[in-house]
Amino acid sequence: MGKKLFLSTLAIIVLTLGLSMLSVNLAFKYQFNNYLTRTTEAVLQQLPQRLSSAYKAHAWDHVVLESIAESLPLGTKVDLRQPDNSQSIYILMNSMDIMHSQMQSMGIDPNTMQGMPYAVQGWNSENVAISNGNKTIAIAMITYPTSARILNPEDVSFMTTIFYLLISAAGLSLLLGILLSYLTSKHLVSPLRQLTQAADRIGQGHLEERVFVNTKDEVGQLSDAFNVMADNLSKQEKLRKQFIADIAHEIRTPLTSIRSLVEAFEDGVLPTNSENLSSLNEEIDRLVDLASDLKDLNIAEMGALKIKQLPVDMNHVVDRVIHNLYPLSQEKNLNLDWMPALNPVTFVGDQHLLTRLVYNLVHNAYKYTESGGQIIVSLEEVSDSVTLIVKDSGIGIHEDDLPFIFERFYRADKSRTRQTGGSGIGLALVRQIVMLHGGKIAVESKPGPGTTFTVVFPKGNGIVKPSVF
Repeated sequence: MGKKLFLSTLAIIVLTLGLSMLSVNLAFKYQFNNYLTRTTEAVLQQLPQRLSSAYKAHAWDHVVLESIAESLPLGTKVDLRQPDNSQSIYILMNSMDIMHSQMQSMGIDPNTMQGMPYAVQGWNSENVAISNGNKTIAIAMITYPTSARILNPEDVSFMTTIFYLLISAAGLSLLLGILLSYLTSKHLVSPLRQLTQAADRIGQGHLEERVFVNTKDEVGQLSDAFNVMADNLSKQEKLRKQFIADIAHEIRTPLTSIRSLVEAFEDGVLPTNSENLSSLNEEIDRLVDLASDLKDLNIAEMGALKIKQLPVDMNHVVDRVIHNLYPLSQEKNLNLDWMPALNPVTFVGDQHLLTRLVYNLVHNAYKYTESGGQIIVSLEEVSDSVTLIVKDSGIGIHEDDLPFIFERFYRADKSRTRQTGGSGIGLALVRQIVMLHGGKIAVESKPGPGTTFTVVFPKGNGIVKPSVF
């Protein structure tokens, strides 16, 4: 890419320089020729007065006439004749014109001489009376080029100098253009090369790779976006490793308990009575629930969870959950306040999933609220939406943990076990259920004052397909 950028920039510079030189050269020649034409006309306008003065001083002295002829514009011929035009007195021509005529008589084309553009495309002629007082003393028959295309050596030298200056300026500009093109292409391609190398490194698993480009242009924005992507990949990789560790722990814990109970049964340490078998069954149920939670969460994230779209009365759903959890709140001495909506709140959804959503939120508040605390659950209908609020006076969530509480197996307190902190997938499933119903969930929390979950459902007809995470 750097080579292509350098060559394309260089081509633009060469083309621009060529067009600039051509236009400047044409414009200069046009203006210079106009200048010479005006000069020729000015000299010829003064010619009658000069010839008249020369006649008064020296009559028709050939030496004086020769000096006047040398000052004539190149290519001009003046045939000085008697007043009656009977015969020629003297023919005035510039010495360069005389040499030109001599070369033509010798068969040499002066137009081929380098730097001497003698070609004439047209002629003008006029007859001017030369007077001495009121008496006409001669007739000057003047012939001169229509445009000053015939140049004297000084003009040719001047034009050649200008041409060489243009060439020199173009060469210098070309060298500067090559240098600037190289530096510009290197400046632009270097960060892109860094991005390519960093992308290869990340593809090889080095997720700590970052690119630092101190510019605010598109390349700088691209590098910033690349670094954000790398940060997200790194976070996802950490979550993946944490997920593997957590799932292994979640499976190992009940399996260890089951093995211990079975070994105790085999060794006769514990009797195989209903109480011990019930403990064994609880561990098995824990494994089944974990597998079920993982399956439902995975299917929901894939957007393949099959749900029933039926009218659901959210007042009734929340009321059932509160009724089932009320005994637990009493054992922990919690104040569980339920404030239903004034009127039935019905919208299309899956009652089973919505019940699970409410249960997870309220049970989560129950787990993290200490004895003597309070849990407030409210439901209200506002225009075309339904809002569910679950507020507790529990330990709260640290600000650094808030962005991750909906991730699978994430626990704000790493020291918590399943008994104290659950499996870590309840809130992840809650988010998927909310998204499945086209709703939104938000959380506000600080350590100490407690936590508030707010879920808003639209009262639309139908369930939307959630985004896949």
